[in-house]
Amino acid sequence: MGKTFVHRVLTGERGTPKKVIVFSRDEAKQHSMRMSYLHKHATTDEVIYRNFMNVLEFRIGDVRDFLRCLLAIRDADIVVNAAALKQVPVCEYFPTQAVMTNCIGAYNIVRAIEENGYPVQTVVAISTDKACKPVNVMGMTKAVQERIFLAANILNPSTRFVCVRYGNVLASRGSVIPLFHDQIRHGGPVTVTVPDMTRFLLTLNEAVDTVFAAIENAKRGENLRTTRSLCHCHEHSPSPYRRQTGQNRRGGNPPWGKDARDPGIGRRGPSLCGERQVLCDPPDAAGARGRFPSRAQRPERRVQLGGRRSRPGGTVDLLKRHGLLDVPKDFESAEEMLR
Repeated sequence: MGKTFVHRVLTGERGTPKKVIVFSRDEAKQHSMRMSYLHKHATTDEVIYRNFMNVLEFRIGDVRDFLRCLLAIRDADIVVNAAALKQVPVCEYFPTQAVMTNCIGAYNIVRAIEENGYPVQTVVAISTDKACKPVNVMGMTKAVQERIFLAANILNPSTRFVCVRYGNVLASRGSVIPLFHDQIRHGGPVTVTVPDMTRFLLTLNEAVDTVFAAIENAKRGENLRTTRSLCHCHEHSPSPYRRQTGQNRRGGNPPWGKDARDPGIGRRGPSLCGERQVLCDPPDAAGARGRFPSRAQRPERRVQLGGRRSRPGGTVDLLKRHGLLDVPKDFESAEEMLR
């Protein structure tokens, strides 16, 4: 998400930035972005030396390090916090590390602004649907991160702290879509954990659109969510009989040799259903372009949100619309390939 966000900021679609600072501890990714930005194939001393003179500037550091955070955000107008430990199993086995990055890192940003009076206009925190009714460490730490940023509005009246919460970003690092493509290329099986599992899906550009919307329109203390692309896995998985016998609708074995396998939830942490909102103030029904804000929970205005989830489009339509699904010639349909 960060790479796509930086690319779109530099295109000038939301205005021309004076400076964009990428602050992270991933030196390999920073190097790749720097070389791509400069259109160079070989690194020289001049490339690194002129780093601080360019519109796009890279700084090595960790959001856990308070002093490095001070230097990174000192002259910033807008801060987007995308730093996170977001692999569910990793957070389950290393919970203290998840707390250090997702919670302490968030507090370091708030503390830097609060204690030094930095003139930061807006801080946007990138959250996840797993922060809603969290059942794993990753979701719990991201839920705490949301509270840290939203509560910061109380003692920092000159800075607007907002959050965005969305689901699984397709084709990003850690996305399941590249895994499915690789499994199909190598003859299967396609490992669908649980057919009844639901997930919110969106593309990288839709994720960046949500961040832009928060920067431009979100009010202090709001948590902006998208309202689209809830994927029900059972819509695109075969029946139990077909899973066991390896048959598809035309009969016989699928072209990659094996059908989708249903191993169950074989790792620690994942939840069955994706959700993005829990007991809270009613969302603004007039949200623009499929996004709506909601305020933090207040006991006097708790509302039980009822009704079934909508099922718009499904996985196949979403993948095809954004060019992430190429249907081989020997398949009758994209739905059959997912089966």
